[in-house]
Amino acid sequence: MAGLFFTTLFGALSVAAFPGARQAAKPAPPAPPAINPAAPEVRILHVRGKVYMLVGAGGNITVQAGDDGVLLVDAGLAPMSGKVLAAIKTISDRPIRYIINTHVHPDHTGGNEAIAKAGSTIAGGNVVGDIGASAGNQATIIAFQTVLDRMSAPTGQQASAPEGAWPTDTYTTHEKKLYFNGEPIEIIHEPNAHTDGDSIVFFHKSDVISTGDIFVTNGYPIIDLSRGGNYQGIINALNHIIALSTPAAMQEGGTMIIPGHGRLCDQSDVVFDQEMLTIIRDRVQDMIRRGMTIEQVKAAQPTMDYDPRYAGNRPFWTKDMFIEAVYKSLSQKPPAGHP
Repeated sequence: MAGLFFTTLFGALSVAAFPGARQAAKPAPPAPPAINPAAPEVRILHVRGKVYMLVGAGGNITVQAGDDGVLLVDAGLAPMSGKVLAAIKTISDRPIRYIINTHVHPDHTGGNEAIAKAGSTIAGGNVVGDIGASAGNQATIIAFQTVLDRMSAPTGQQASAPEGAWPTDTYTTHEKKLYFNGEPIEIIHEPNAHTDGDSIVFFHKSDVISTGDIFVTNGYPIIDLSRGGNYQGIINALNHIIALSTPAAMQEGGTMIIPGHGRLCDQSDVVFDQEMLTIIRDRVQDMIRRGMTIEQVKAAQPTMDYDPRYAGNRPFWTKDMFIEAVYKSLSQKPPAGHP
């Protein structure tokens, strides 16, 4: 999948394409300049059907566009909102109607406020007056209830996010369903995985699943223990994604998987990730049963054979931090609802 979709991605850029392609009978132009990290560009990949993938705004953003308007899964970092909106305009000139947040982290929710204000909700016909005006003056932000709980705060306390970025429509059950742009969309809560508020989004007609940070390709997954994350919960969620997806027979493809960070994938990539995490779980669990401390487990290097692929240069989430989170998570009693 890596080679196939790397080629597809850079052949389908619609925003900020690199200049300077080679021309026949002319000297090769200088290499394209490196992108300034302070001003990254947002790139677009058409995934399938009405679904697109935006890369470069923080976490990956999924866009579904059609006659009813535009629906987003996640909103990227706040400073990137202008570029995200510009990228969306190249896909559709219809209003942004929905933003679905996969979890609470600001690289996925930071753009909520600005992007929601640029959109509008389809309000019911019996909503009138000032209430009617306020009900439709921005896009609806959908998330699991704990996302709102963590972004807001009790009266008199400082909230972690501005009120305009808070979810306006939450759910507390296993799933929430929409029918938008002629397509069934299933928002599914995955309990205590990356956080305690994770949702995956399944676009049934397009056959695309957006996973948030439950599944990433740029390193070991982050287990946010302080926000209810759980290592076994991530494995459970990956098992669910595998169960929902369908591989193409005898080839790459089938259901497309948009990770929270990294490249476009299919089911085989998720299976590889699930197997890696299961093997590391069993190794660390065995070390815990033998009474080894965190430092002893780190020294034993239970991730060594996977480090070349997953231990990337991410100072905010190092290999040792990952092993420590695995150790602490497996040492705890599983949250309610876990096997």
